[in-house]
Amino acid sequence: MDKRISVASPAFSGNEKKYVNDCIDTTWISSNGKYIDKFESKFADYCGVKHALSCCNGTVALHLALMALDIKEGDEVVVPTLTYIASANAVRYCGATPVFADSDRLTWNLDPCAFEKAITDKTRAVIVVPLYGNPADMDAIMKIARQHNIYVVEDAAEAHGATYKGKKVGSIGDIAAFSFFGNKIITTGEGGMVTTNNDDFAARIRLLKGQGMDPTRRYWFNIIGYNYRMTNIEAAIGLAQLEKIDEHLRRRQEVCDSYKRRLGELSEYIEFQKVQKDATHVQWMFSILLKDNVKGTRDELIAFLAKNNIETRPVFYPMHVMPPYYEDKTYPNAEYISKRGLNLPTHGLLTEEDIAYVCDKIREFIWLNKE
Repeated sequence: MDKRISVASPAFSGNEKKYVNDCIDTTWISSNGKYIDKFESKFADYCGVKHALSCCNGTVALHLALMALDIKEGDEVVVPTLTYIASANAVRYCGATPVFADSDRLTWNLDPCAFEKAITDKTRAVIVVPLYGNPADMDAIMKIARQHNIYVVEDAAEAHGATYKGKKVGSIGDIAAFSFFGNKIITTGEGGMVTTNNDDFAARIRLLKGQGMDPTRRYWFNIIGYNYRMTNIEAAIGLAQLEKIDEHLRRRQEVCDSYKRRLGELSEYIEFQKVQKDATHVQWMFSILLKDNVKGTRDELIAFLAKNNIETRPVFYPMHVMPPYYEDKTYPNAEYISKRGLNLPTHGLLTEEDIAYVCDKIREFIWLNKE
């Protein structure tokens, strides 16, 4: 195939241009404007929460969420070691310490037993990541957290629209953070959102993200805040994307179903993420894991696919192996998944021909490298 198949690509099929042009025509292009209020309100409704507070990216959303909980120096926050590094970085921004925990071998998410073992008398919160759009075992995690008086933060950057037992991700824990980076299910280019049902947390976030300016006294600052605001143009794009989210999710599910149908015959050699009972995986990234009976490595498969014009991504490196967070410890499930897992092209612009070609090349690699 001559064309390159990208691992991710945004789809703009709605009112994006109309709303952005309205921002330009009315000159409301910065961090004030009607689209910010509309996007926040509609996103809160979509998630089933009282408050949705926009900000400039997903990492900032996590930082704001942790600051709303008053996480500070001396505190510990349990974080799955197998996730994007922003989850741990946001903890460090608060001066607190991330304490890593292993993953469940089948779902790739935080293992509730590992979470409980990581709790100390300094633990104030846990960050739960529905990895690649796949919800974690939230009943077990919430039960443990409540028993130990620990806040639950959902790092839902990758999981717009995912559900667990009928509740949207972002409405289950105490507070949640979303990302709208260009490769996410819905995008604003950059951008983030914090969701919560807690009025006090929401008020604190509004204060913090707007430089700490007193909402009743303009240009009076009671605290040191941050300029963490989203622009009206970004919110305009986000609102248009949110209006089409069911279509975006449907297309991703179609892509997922096509991959599973075409790769099903290779179940002896590859496996997929297991989905919790009564949960919906929104397939931000459709991922596979090479089993031990494939001699070729994950990195060799990535290189083989790249030579055939197919872009993929390795599953995240565990944070405990990277220089800022290195630990001389073993987290066997996270290490196994990271070593052998990869993300395949997953977006709504893929054709059946594209998916068939990707699967054919994976099949070719496995036949060349099976035990």
